[in-house]
Amino acid sequence: MDWSNELIDSLTWLAIAFPLCIVGLAAVLAGLAHHTAWGRQVRRLAWPYFQPGRSWVPLAWLALIVLFTLLSVRMNVLFSYWYNGFYSAMQALDAAAFWFMLGVFGVLATLHVLRALLAFYLRQAFMIRWRVWLTEALMARWLDKQAYYRTHHVAQAIDNPDQRVQQDVDSFVTSSLTLSMGLLDAVVSLFSFTLILWTLSGALAVFGVEVPRAMVFLVYLYVIVATVFAVRIGRPLVGLSFLNERFNASFRYALIRLREYGESIAFFRGEAVERKTLAGRFADVIANSWAIVFRSLKFQGFNLTVSQIAVVFPFIVQAPRLLSKEITLGDVIQTAQAFGQVEEALSFFRTSYDEFASYRAVLDRLTGFLDAVEEAGQLPVLAPTPEQGRLSLQGLSVRKPAGEALVSDLALELQAGDALLIRGPSGIGKTTLLRAIAGLWPYVEGRVGRPVERAALFLPQKPYLPLGSLRTALYYPEPPAEDGRAEGVLRVCQLANLVGRLDEQADWGRILSLGEQQRLAIARALLVQPEIVFLDEASSAMDEGLEHAMYGLLRESLPNTIIVSVGHRSSLGAFHTRTLELLGEGRWRLMPG
Repeated sequence: MDWSNELIDSLTWLAIAFPLCIVGLAAVLAGLAHHTAWGRQVRRLAWPYFQPGRSWVPLAWLALIVLFTLLSVRMNVLFSYWYNGFYSAMQALDAAAFWFMLGVFGVLATLHVLRALLAFYLRQAFMIRWRVWLTEALMARWLDKQAYYRTHHVAQAIDNPDQRVQQDVDSFVTSSLTLSMGLLDAVVSLFSFTLILWTLSGALAVFGVEVPRAMVFLVYLYVIVATVFAVRIGRPLVGLSFLNERFNASFRYALIRLREYGESIAFFRGEAVERKTLAGRFADVIANSWAIVFRSLKFQGFNLTVSQIAVVFPFIVQAPRLLSKEITLGDVIQTAQAFGQVEEALSFFRTSYDEFASYRAVLDRLTGFLDAVEEAGQLPVLAPTPEQGRLSLQGLSVRKPAGEALVSDLALELQAGDALLIRGPSGIGKTTLLRAIAGLWPYVEGRVGRPVERAALFLPQKPYLPLGSLRTALYYPEPPAEDGRAEGVLRVCQLANLVGRLDEQADWGRILSLGEQQRLAIARALLVQPEIVFLDEASSAMDEGLEHAMYGLLRESLPNTIIVSVGHRSSLGAFHTRTLELLGEGRWRLMPG
């Protein structure tokens, strides 16, 4: 090799290889997306980020990563020639050539370090930006049109969506780049080092027949056979990887529930039952982990055996030519390196099969997430018609997912200041009727006219208190205000002990009792002053005296607000002008006060 011209030669090589690789990589990815199910999954997840109509930056960044991947291959080629020249100089005891090759090494090593650092930055920055975009896109899909809630009603409900958005996105981005650039590196290295191996390989007698360039044919045959066996051994890892994610997520979910419902479990002294549940889910994790271990032992043991044999194979084949002085020691060293590079490139699919198995599991989980979100978006929606200071239900029919009627052809009208109490046995459909009026329940027909957006407030039995300050919880979902009103409503709702803690950051849902949380929800209604407020057993944790005081406060402070309540206590009737009783099988009865 003429090192004085190598800079020009390498730049020429990159100028030719770069556009060819860009076109080739695009063709391969398009072919996989057209002919394979997992390729279509990758396109579905990745294309929205890379499409030029959105931005050219991701494609340009990816092109830089491709360029540095090619530069890595070129550096490996140069190092293989350097090893040839260096060992040949040592064998010939040529001092001038020895010191020259050390100088060349200094240049190559410096370029190699710079290339490695820049390549690391490019890859990490690319993966971080892609992860940020994809995570935000999935979160937007998850929150849009209340998909986070409506996915509970789809045929194939998804488990642990939090894990899919947080962990699986990271795995998808990392594995996508690692596998695609690994494939590119393998193909280019295979081509480059096959040419080197072709020039260095001699003839070999096989069963009396002389095979020219035998080393090239042997390495291809060796790796192809090994890959076929490796794929057969490693195929079960795809299913095991998917189960590993699912079992771990289920175990983690059970642990979260134990923390969330710790007080209830402690009151019931349900530790034995919880331990049994946790032990059962953890046993699934461990059993699947052992299955992965044993399958990986077979897979990795086979791969290690194949790789170790490949280390000595080129020396054995080239030794006779070295001893007969047909080639130099440098030729043998370069042959071994070229053989190793070709073997490693051809073995890419074999050695990456376990990572690809995990990648397939991630693809299934992320596309399953998108499927559920899209299916939730296709569920029917009965959007309320905006009306000011009035609730109007016309021909409202609510049914269960299986089609069983809960309420049939309901018609009623409430004006500002009216109050409706919905009663009926437990499980009759009272809460579901509220969900239908809110526009959350998909199995509904008819017309709902009511105040919307901030003019309507729904207070469930267990209020939601976001993480943050108590002031934030009071004004949720609006930004908190510093106008002194929060202190006032806490005092009238008999929560004066919390006035000094309004700006304390805490998990208030765990600190406050359910009765205190329900009074805090009443305080929220007093702050918001909605045109209509729905209370779904929102005072069930209060005693009758406290409930009486809270309803009296609502009627006195919000005289023009429509109140719709779900409750069982007969004492609630005094605060409502009409009563809707659900009788079952779709029947209902509307009565005054």
